[in-house]
Amino acid sequence: MEELRGSHGITRLLTIAGIPRASYYKWRATNPEREARRDKDHGIKEHMMAIHFAHPEFGYPRMMTALWEAGYKVNHKKVSRIMSELSIQSVIRRKRKQSNYTPSVVYPNRLKRQFHATAPQQKMVTDITYISDGKKFYYLSVIQDLFNNEIVAWNLSERNDVELVLDTVKEWAKKRDVSEAVLHSDQGFQYTSQAYNTQLEALGVKGSHSRKATCLDNACIESFFSHLKTEKLYIKQCRSGAEIQQAVEDYIYFYNYHRFQAKLKQRAPIEYRCALAA
Repeated sequence: MEELRGSHGITRLLTIAGIPRASYYKWRATNPEREARRDKDHGIKEHMMAIHFAHPEFGYPRMMTALWEAGYKVNHKKVSRIMSELSIQSVIRRKRKQSNYTPSVVYPNRLKRQFHATAPQQKMVTDITYISDGKKFYYLSVIQDLFNNEIVAWNLSERNDVELVLDTVKEWAKKRDVSEAVLHSDQGFQYTSQAYNTQLEALGVKGSHSRKATCLDNACIESFFSHLKTEKLYIKQCRSGAEIQQAVEDYIYFYNYHRFQAKLKQRAPIEYRCALAA
């Protein structure tokens, strides 16, 4: 009845249902929580549609993560139910054939989830995420300094390959002395390649790898990607590679210079670094 009252007269609905008007209004008066839940669910549904539009590949686990990042504390069962109501389902990409790739180099896990650093250029993390413009995927490679969470280098490409990560490391090395830094990543094929190992050795960088299938070993960079998508890309809804490039550039500038963080005593990453160096 509550769903129909907006499009049909309440008197007619009560007559059909055989419910006295007084009983109905008494029920409504004693159920304010029901109205509040309905309003909250409406907001959740709107946000889910926005997320699905920007990321049609999201199933209910990643949808739930995105909702949590936006402040909606809902469990996986509710997310799955609402996705069914909205006829939302992830776009299933064709599975790749089984790979016989054997890693050339696997580093020890030097971080061991110890994400605190006492100075810049001690502990760095890197990873790749994908971004869709609705037609194809683009791949964003990022390096982050755990001292102040600053994004020190990034690259966007249409190809998820070794060259993407090599270019990102080159960009990082152009800006500062990287020798003796620890650079941590997962065990993706790019980061276990001989070319990547050769580049790190030439720069004097110590490689570090997460354990297999253990995303929490690189949780900090995953957190950054989540903020980027929730605070910028879900809202911006880029329609081309050029728009994605500009959106990422704008957000990283904002993140480094203006996004205050509790860990940094309510300072932005670069402000925090400069304050300690003064």
